[in-house]
Amino acid sequence: MEWLGSTILRTLWRPTINAMRTKHQYHAEKPRIVRRYGYEEKIWSGGLLPRGPGHRLPIPEYRPANVWTERKALFGQNDYIDILGPGTIHPVKTLYTIPSWIRGVSGHEYHILLRKKKMFARTGTPKIRPTKWKELEKRLSFLYRKLNRKTKTGMSPN
Repeated sequence: MEWLGSTILRTLWRPTINAMRTKHQYHAEKPRIVRRYGYEEKIWSGGLLPRGPGHRLPIPEYRPANVWTERKALFGQNDYIDILGPGTIHPVKTLYTIPSWIRGVSGHEYHILLRKKKMFARTGTPKIRPTKWKELEKRLSFLYRKLNRKTKTGMSPN
């Protein structure tokens, strides 16, 4: 009886073959992608020493810094001009390298930009540099709105 069952199974039953799509391949069967083709690594990754065999590292020639350059020698010369000087000159007048709209201003960014806009409005800046002028006005309007929304103004009477 066993042989009858096995022969019937052999003749009638056929194993089903699942066709695998090429999209879902096994990892080992996937084609390798060449990445960074033609790229040469410029960082040394060959071991502990940062140089190849037979090549010495270039050592720069020692040049001591000049301590008496004008910038270093005159650093801080006007720090105590109001205390030690005759008192005729204001310390703000000694800030030679700062732009004129920043000189002597004590305030936030909004106040400095307002002063800058006021000083440059009568010059040719709005027509010569319209993009810079537009950015200045845009920043001013942003800061104006921010100050009006976020600044506390005191207690309301209610």
